Amino acid sequence: MAQPESASPTNVPASPTALPVEGFRGTPEEIERQWYEQVYRGRGDSMLQLTWRAVLMGSVLGGALSLTNLYIGLKAGWGFGVAITACILSYAIWTALHRVGIVRAPMTILENNCMQSTASSAGYSTGGTLISAFAAYMLINNSTMSLPTMLAWVFCLSVLGVTMAIPMKRQMINVEQLRFPSGIAAAETLRALHSVGESGMRSARALGWAGLLAVVSKFWTEGLVVVSAQLAPFMIGTWVAALNQRVFGPAWMGRTVMFSWEPMFIAAGAITGLHVCWSMFLGSVTAWMIFAPVLQHRGIIEGSGYAAIVQWTLWGGVACMVTSSLLSFGLQWRTALRAFTDLRAMFGGGRGVAGDPVGAIETPASWFIAGQVIGFLGLAWLGHRTFGMPYWQTAVAVALSFALALVACRVTGETDTTPVGAMGKITQLTFGALSPGHMNINLMSANITAAAAGSSADLLTDLKSGYLLGAHPRKQFIAQFAGIFVGTLVSVLCFRLLVPDAGALGTDQFPAPAAQTWRAVAIALSAGLGALGSVKIWSIVIGGLVGIVLTLLPKIFPARRHFIPSPAGVGLAWTFHWHYGLLFFIGGVLGWWFQRKHPKLSEELTFPVASGWIAGESLMGVGLVMWENGPELVRKILGR
Repeated sequence: MAQPESASPTNVPASPTALPVEGFRGTPEEIERQWYEQVYRGRGDSMLQLTWRAVLMGSVLGGALSLTNLYIGLKAGWGFGVAITACILSYAIWTALHRVGIVRAPMTILENNCMQSTASSAGYSTGGTLISAFAAYMLINNSTMSLPTMLAWVFCLSVLGVTMAIPMKRQMINVEQLRFPSGIAAAETLRALHSVGESGMRSARALGWAGLLAVVSKFWTEGLVVVSAQLAPFMIGTWVAALNQRVFGPAWMGRTVMFSWEPMFIAAGAITGLHVCWSMFLGSVTAWMIFAPVLQHRGIIEGSGYAAIVQWTLWGGVACMVTSSLLSFGLQWRTALRAFTDLRAMFGGGRGVAGDPVGAIETPASWFIAGQVIGFLGLAWLGHRTFGMPYWQTAVAVALSFALALVACRVTGETDTTPVGAMGKITQLTFGALSPGHMNINLMSANITAAAAGSSADLLTDLKSGYLLGAHPRKQFIAQFAGIFVGTLVSVLCFRLLVPDAGALGTDQFPAPAAQTWRAVAIALSAGLGALGSVKIWSIVIGGLVGIVLTLLPKIFPARRHFIPSPAGVGLAWTFHWHYGLLFFIGGVLGWWFQRKHPKLSEELTFPVASGWIAGESLMGVGLVMWENGPELVRKILGR
């Protein structure tokens, strides 16, 4: 890696004033030559990019932000990309260090792009498997895997997923120039930060202040009692509990219908958007204020509380999400067909490295082969040793993963939505037929597919940012690969600290809705629908039909799509607390109102403020759990 001080700010090219978002025209060779001459030259071939400080900063920020996704994922089954947040934080930190004279030069725009790749890999790609398949495994088996097994499995999955994107990059980004909208947004953010310093610092200050206020709020809500039990009456949590007793009463509170002071979900709603958020609130009302009370009054649900009720509500919600995701995937059959017809072009297409300057800077195919072999061998050995999974089934899962990741990456490039859920469910259905009755094999085979699809799409999204900025693609891949190590270590260790055993899941603290979804599908495929009982079967049937209808209606009435509920939002709300749906809805309304009243301020401040609050509250939440239970958690992990 280059040393950051080897160039001075005076000989570093300025950041691009406009990004080539609309792309280039011509034959594949002409398109790549235009990019090489007009975008790459003067930037990727001369500007500092893959430096130690960029990778270290990305690792630190990605490791910290992985905790936010881990925490909010265990709470609400939701995850957010960390690239833009990391870009703003990195820019602010290095600009401040440069101003006080601690470092000689601020990071270049391409260093921050490499930093973004490392942070994204560490903060997002490695954690999804923990809150879904791993947590579902714990719920089904009432036990956990050993720490070395978890570390090895997550690492091998990440290697498999990241290298799986290598042959897709040149065809999807260079030649077809798919948009990958989140990649464009990250590139635009970096361009704005490096072109207009004061605007960038305003965004950074907004993020910092929001994070600080979130830390104070979370500590005031839950942390005072950790300092002293005598401070409990002064906590926000105590005041909200008293208010709930007066307004809602024990019966409604037992159905999670109450207020909750967790503003990070309001912030998440502002990012998510009003359409999905009001759909979530609609789902919350139908599940927890209508469905659950009816079953309680009929004596079907005995007892109250989230853990007792969600075992009944989740079936309809899961069915809604599964049918809608599979149908949405099926409706995009043309995209899937294009993905498979591109295979020849991806693995060569007649463009060789000889006399091909773009090929000389792309990630070589040998890295793809090495990564796939290492990932497959590691997963095959671990799957056989830990879950009794035959080697041929791991081979089928990896082969299926490449095919579905190919489709998932194209869907992400065209729509900015990665159908990870649909990819996992297809594999669960496949292995439900190949290995009936084996829930662990069902979970982990689907985990291979979902994780590979997510990691591949995440890498291509970052590579799109680098493509627009003129980055060296091979250096960017190395930066992304470097993030795997820190992301695996931090996310797995903190998951074990937060969730030392299955008893921590499905509780008010960590509802783990994503794990509930994976667990439900595995049980249904293993035990058969007849074993679930009539109420759950009818919930599945009706929920599945709702998912199909809500997916088809926007196709039939495109002009009224904003009035049609999101099936993902409705279904997800049937798996987590009522008050989360309310908070998401409040955030969606506030974000919508602010955007309409102050569009320019909204564009500059909404994402930084919301991201800062989510990060601050999540990190303090993780800190409080470890502060209060740290020694006991460590003893459980060590088996003492």
